[in-house]
Amino acid sequence: MMSYDPAASIAAARHEFGEHGGVNMSIEASATFKVMDPKTLNRKFAGELSPESDFFLYSRRFNPTVSNLGRQIAAMEGTEAAYCTASGMSAISSVILQLCSRGGHIVASQVVYGGTHALLSHFLPRACQIKTTFVDVSDLEMVSDAIVEGETSILFFESVSNPVLTVANIPELVRIAHAKGVKVVVDNTFAPMVLSPARLGADVVVHSVSKYISGAADIVAGVVCGPASLVTSMVDLQQGALMLLGPTMNPKVAFELSERIPHLTLRMKEHCGRAMAYATRMKKLGLKVIYPGLEDHPQHQLLKSMSNKDYGYGGILCLDMETQDKAYKLMSRLQNESQFGFIAVSLGYYETLMSCSGSSTSSEMNEEEKEQAGISPGLIRMSVGYNGTLEQRWAQFEKALAGI
Repeated sequence: MMSYDPAASIAAARHEFGEHGGVNMSIEASATFKVMDPKTLNRKFAGELSPESDFFLYSRRFNPTVSNLGRQIAAMEGTEAAYCTASGMSAISSVILQLCSRGGHIVASQVVYGGTHALLSHFLPRACQIKTTFVDVSDLEMVSDAIVEGETSILFFESVSNPVLTVANIPELVRIAHAKGVKVVVDNTFAPMVLSPARLGADVVVHSVSKYISGAADIVAGVVCGPASLVTSMVDLQQGALMLLGPTMNPKVAFELSERIPHLTLRMKEHCGRAMAYATRMKKLGLKVIYPGLEDHPQHQLLKSMSNKDYGYGGILCLDMETQDKAYKLMSRLQNESQFGFIAVSLGYYETLMSCSGSSTSSEMNEEEKEQAGISPGLIRMSVGYNGTLEQRWAQFEKALAGI
């Protein structure tokens, strides 16, 4: 497979200039758009004018500013199209409802974000009678056995799992799913720039844009990346999940995000570089650290073989303190005594964010499910920031650790 540089693809995407020639595009804040001929409205509603025709009607469906952001992210992921939504969960739920009918079946990784797990295990069975079989995606035979030809519509997993950092063998999982006529949907929130699942065969890629792509912990947003035919179907006036459920991104939000895409490459390299440095040093101190960049990580070589060159191994690491009390004590000292980072959920911020996953972002799972997923009570998920110097931050970490 040829090497792929997502930064180069973003740079090659069409650049939108402002209304009066500004180097930044104008914000199209209109909810509705005028037409010159009343017959045009009829043609649009009749489906005679395609969504790609640059004819805008109503911003719940398409908006120029939001569409521009979609083109940028599609370029980054190497897909034909992308549609930006109001949140990561709205992106995931819309894709699932578009690809999987009532009474359908999904095979999903047993290690996914808690909100996704709740959607698959509780909401969809109740609301749509859509059932999910959860599997260990590292066990390819288990995945294959769980897929029921003619019934299973989707294989869903995270490229790097939240929170235990299991790396999915995307090419092999795609091969298994496609052989049985199943679409592959990959949540790439943990690894933008690092991995390009569509280039590895995935049908659909979703992101919580709130995280790394935003980078400032001030916006909630999502995106669906995939074939143009999928995006077109999802905005269909009668059958489109995005059109009818309406998880619309505000154009002012899209404008802000579009300004952050060009430096995502720099931010990701710094996140990943810091995470690698911390993980290496933590391991030398004898701490139980989980990070795909370490050679003893079970999928280290796999990630190395799939990743885009020069982007590292991700900006998330985990420390397993074994008990919740120890985890809470360390996080408290890191935030309140040494100012190493913040106790907060989410990730991709320029400051380090820490949370005890079992009692926060994975709390939707019961104890048995957490045990099967490898989420111990003392597992600290650490989204490594890049503010301050490396040595300054490391000294703050060691100061906090000394009191444990």
